[in-house]
Amino acid sequence: MPGLVSCLGDLIVTGIIILFSDHVQSEIWTNEVSDVQFGGLGSRVTLTCGGAHGGSPVEWRFNGSSVPPWQTHKGSLTLLNTTHSMEGNYSCHDERGTLLQSIKLRLGHPPNFVRVSCRVPNHMKIYCSWVQTKTTHLPTLYRTSYSVNKGREVEPCEQEHIGVNECMISNPPFWTSKFLVNITEINPLGSNSTILQIDAHELLKPYPPEDFRVLQVEGQPTQLLVQWSCPSSWPAEILSAFPLTFSLRYRPIGSNYWSTLETEDNTSLKIMDALVGHLHQIQIRAQDALINHSQWSEWSHVVEAQPWIEPLEEPTEEPMDFSFPFFNLSFPVRTTDKSPDSSFHQNGSLGLLILLGLFAAVMVSVLLTVITLLRVRQRKQDNVKKQELASMVKMKSIPI
Repeated sequence: MPGLVSCLGDLIVTGIIILFSDHVQSEIWTNEVSDVQFGGLGSRVTLTCGGAHGGSPVEWRFNGSSVPPWQTHKGSLTLLNTTHSMEGNYSCHDERGTLLQSIKLRLGHPPNFVRVSCRVPNHMKIYCSWVQTKTTHLPTLYRTSYSVNKGREVEPCEQEHIGVNECMISNPPFWTSKFLVNITEINPLGSNSTILQIDAHELLKPYPPEDFRVLQVEGQPTQLLVQWSCPSSWPAEILSAFPLTFSLRYRPIGSNYWSTLETEDNTSLKIMDALVGHLHQIQIRAQDALINHSQWSEWSHVVEAQPWIEPLEEPTEEPMDFSFPFFNLSFPVRTTDKSPDSSFHQNGSLGLLILLGLFAAVMVSVLLTVITLLRVRQRKQDNVKKQELASMVKMKSIPI
């Protein structure tokens, strides 16, 4: 928890930081426009007319308007229980209205404690950032440092960018993981230090692994090959001394349960029990392999992949023989492994041949029917003729 540490070493650090406050305060004053005065909100503020001589009467004006004389005393202007509405340009004038001095008044709050948080992406750097717990409304600077060995060794926490509330500890000592981080807030009304004790090992948290990808394994419908690269926060030069452990989790889409795998040093893993024909979600994270109480990185983005599926073979048909009993014709039709357009053309030819065969069969049937009808009709005519001849012979044999 942020707060002042009540030990002798911490008091030494606080004392060292406070020594800077007067110098920094003068920097803020001199960097502002000349004749700027700062005061605390809700307090009593006195403005003195530097151009007045021997207690001669002066007239005070606020943003060009006269100030009631009961607020002035011996050339000074006293403001009670100040508010933001009292900020602005004050000027003092002599009896003839000549300007003696102008003062710009700015009101705010003295420095307060800040809320400090630190992150440790690797063993070489520690980043600490902070936010104000109370807005001061005044120009503010920060002095940042850290110490080890109970405050007896103070080193700067470097601020790389002006206006960004973050500092960096480079190459912290390896023989200890305990550090005191001191953030001192300074404005024209004073300074205040916040000291936070951190354990770098507990805060150690790599970035997620990068270049994360999942590949199919040819001929293996239950396997997936997962590959990745080490986090950018974990340089290659420290990887041999500080290896990483990787944790992989995966599940079929639609399932609420994850399966996990772990590996050390490797940057690839093979999933052996993927669900056949299903799309899977896969994620990976990293942790320092030697410090078990360090933190896991955040999970990487989700990658979706499906195991290898055996390609479907195009069906082939055996030769088909369409024979007609009268003409003894056969039409062999065979499909081959050609392109979809060739298959379509072949199927069209097959249909045409079938239609032609059916048409020929119908014509043969009609022809046979006609021939049969003609034969039956001829037989009937022959029978009629035979009956007529028989009748004529019989008539001739009868005597007259």
